[in-house]
Amino acid sequence: QVQLVESGGGLVQPGGSLRLSCAASGLFSYFYVMGWYRQAPGKQRELVATITSGASTNYADSVKGRFTISRDNAKNTVYLQMNSLQLEDTAVYYCNAERIGTPFNYWGQGTQVTVSS
Repeated sequence: QVQLVESGGGLVQPGGSLRLSCAASGLFSYFYVMGWYRQAPGKQRELVATITSGASTNYADSVKGRFTISRDNAKNTVYLQMNSLQLEDTAVYYCNAERIGTPFNYWGQGTQVTVSS
């Protein structure tokens, strides 16, 4: 059974930092593109960042220069370091694992990030 378990969300002031983690089990994450998505109230889920097994990264324009995605294939874990957080970063953040070219696409349960003064 595949599970993606996110952690590290919470409440932070504008300008602050958080580090999200996503631990994958039941799959070998090396074969998957790992990513973070977010969904704010009343909005559609959107891409935040993705990373391939070879560490190629892709970021939404809104987070470039502030967020960094990384992965540890040995630990089956992907991280999202979020710096200079802004009010508009408030959302539920979801971890995703996608094996390109196959129907295998998995989601975590989400972790809440709230940026508020």
